[in-house]
Amino acid sequence: MRRARITVLTGLAALLAACAPVGPAYHTPPVPQPAAWHTEGPWRQGDPRDQIPKGAWWEIFRDTELNRLETAVLAANQDLVSAGARVEQARALASVAMSNFYPQVGVSPSFQRFRLSANRPSLGGVVDGPVTQSAWSLPFVLSYEPDLFGKTRRSVEAANASYQAAGADFENVKLVLAAEAAADYFTLSEVDAEIRILDDTVASMEKATALVQNRHDGGVASGLDLAQEQALLESTRTQAALERRLRANYEHALAVLCGAPAQDFRVESSSLAKDLPAIPDGVPSDLLERRPDIAMQERLMAAANAQVGVATSAYYPSLQLAASAGIESTGIGNLISLPSSLWAVGATLAQPLISGGRIRAGVDFAKAGYQDSVAQYRQTVLVAFQEVEDALAGLEVFASGAKSQDAAVTDSQLALNMALNRYTGGLVTYLDVVTAQQSLLSNQREAAQIQGSRLVASVMLVKGLGGGWDARSLAGMPLKPSLKTAIQP
Repeated sequence: MRRARITVLTGLAALLAACAPVGPAYHTPPVPQPAAWHTEGPWRQGDPRDQIPKGAWWEIFRDTELNRLETAVLAANQDLVSAGARVEQARALASVAMSNFYPQVGVSPSFQRFRLSANRPSLGGVVDGPVTQSAWSLPFVLSYEPDLFGKTRRSVEAANASYQAAGADFENVKLVLAAEAAADYFTLSEVDAEIRILDDTVASMEKATALVQNRHDGGVASGLDLAQEQALLESTRTQAALERRLRANYEHALAVLCGAPAQDFRVESSSLAKDLPAIPDGVPSDLLERRPDIAMQERLMAAANAQVGVATSAYYPSLQLAASAGIESTGIGNLISLPSSLWAVGATLAQPLISGGRIRAGVDFAKAGYQDSVAQYRQTVLVAFQEVEDALAGLEVFASGAKSQDAAVTDSQLALNMALNRYTGGLVTYLDVVTAQQSLLSNQREAAQIQGSRLVASVMLVKGLGGGWDARSLAGMPLKPSLKTAIQP
């Protein structure tokens, strides 16, 4: 009979545990998705999986110094280390939630030596002086709460979704840091290009100043001509010094990204003459799987939905099964013996009736949290669309601007040569030469800035497209029940 009762209770618990969990089933809510990008960019549309390298997306730029910096960022950046620690925390919390699937077993051996008072209440019996005794016990306790209405399943679902969200957040931090490092590196390269332009201009202006000085000494040029050229020379030297300070700032920023002290960190000067990679942009719907920040918000939304089920389960009864067995005796000599054995089994069914609105408020709180997560998910998607459109529009404008600016540099150089020749021939004043020098310097720096902006916009496009990442990599993260886990402490 005892065996039959245990079998019936076990079967009933298994049947109840198989009930569908309460709470809403999760479905990804719809978001507005345009069919195509408004700006196509200077290259063809296509699947971004084709040409963006998995993980090391920066290799598409074929720059060895950039590759070195990105490797250092992934190895030592402290924000990335912190994000990795958050992933481990989320995994641990998922393990905690899953532990509720299994019975909890414990042992609590104890020893007690006590004395009963001679003046204790008799309770109708006879008190025969004080009593001194010892109590030895070795009980084993087992408790188990069957998942009747899916509270544990919803809790595990929420914890696993949070774990996946932490994994996506880690990938997003990696993407943001790598993109920031690449953008800073290309901006530093642009500053290097401007420094070279300014240094070359200073050298040519020094020669021009010497020419004007000789003409002034010979009585051919006026003091005004000499003062104008000297003023422009000193101004150009000042601009070069300011650009070197700006370079140091970007170098220090890269040092922090690479987890290195700024004092000991150096970045080699590089050329802006790089061929921009062809980055196929795909279609807007790709971003739902390609962007780790979108994947993170979607997983947080799934976790919030599961929390609604956890809160709803408080309306329903809970069953607590318990069993204990062990040995107990007043003396250690006969502790391990059949007469010293003890055991107990029992079950407690709890059904909330009146809670002063606490359960309803908990459900309302969980539902509001879910609606908040839906809004954040949709906002993240909209921002992702905007970032890609901005990068595409920037690349289109910079590609057109680079051609016209290169022509402007060529024309400015020609104008300066003509102005120098005309000044030497006495046909124009030196103001024309100074104006031509300023125009050439301005156009050369503008050309360098446009090229730097094109490279940065390319980085932002790769970042906007997710950097070669795929949300399907999160599929293997959720923890599942296992026998090995069930017997762990």
